[in-house]
Amino acid sequence: MIYIYSGNRLHETDSLRQALKLEKEEFRGQRPVVSAVGAGGKTTTLHRLADEYVRAGVPVLVTTTTHIMKEDREWFLSGFSEEKIEEQLQKAGQAWVGESAPGGKLGKLSDSALEKLLKRDTPVLIEADGAKRLPAKVPAEHEPVLLHCTTHVLSVYGLDSVGQKIEDTVFRPELAEILLKKKRTECVTEKDIALLAASDVAGRKGCPETAVYTVVLNKADDEKLRKTALAICRSLEEKGIRQVIVTGRQKS
Repeated sequence: MIYIYSGNRLHETDSLRQALKLEKEEFRGQRPVVSAVGAGGKTTTLHRLADEYVRAGVPVLVTTTTHIMKEDREWFLSGFSEEKIEEQLQKAGQAWVGESAPGGKLGKLSDSALEKLLKRDTPVLIEADGAKRLPAKVPAEHEPVLLHCTTHVLSVYGLDSVGQKIEDTVFRPELAEILLKKKRTECVTEKDIALLAASDVAGRKGCPETAVYTVVLNKADDEKLRKTALAICRSLEEKGIRQVIVTGRQKS
């Protein structure tokens, strides 16, 4: 399920591409470069967006400026090969590309390979942050790794962090203590997530001035969590952020 926040309510929509208005930009000939940062479902969000492109018959490339897990699918490619990329775009409609990295991961391509990838006339999705599978985070000095050509930044948070202790649910809790002015043994609230998402040293850190910034609240899998998401949306609106998408488990 996908919802757009508007008029103090959540409105269900058909797709992430629609929610992000990517279809309109593609119609005008603008090639999107979408970077996911934050925590709590970046890879899931990119999978969902990539699959939407595939169903629409639009080839899509996915890469990373940090690390991403390599899955046992033929369109996950270790190393840059234009021939293999083209083969997977033709066969699967998508190609996830990165350098082979320890732990069964794909890492950042070389600068020259990344430049070639970005020259293709294809939407590009990028995992640009890491959080060790935790639902929220505060970035360190070197994070996130956003490219200047990024057109859309998706700042992702898992709603399951709300009500949990900072030390158990936030990546880099020592930084969260400073930003949130709370002890790591205290629990994360809806207002804390809104503060992180609106902050120029957290969710919005490094976002190019020309990029569209969108907060994605993930894991809204039941009515209680959707109410939690709505409370965060309202807090974000008070902070001047109105572009918020809420996602839940996909319908079967």
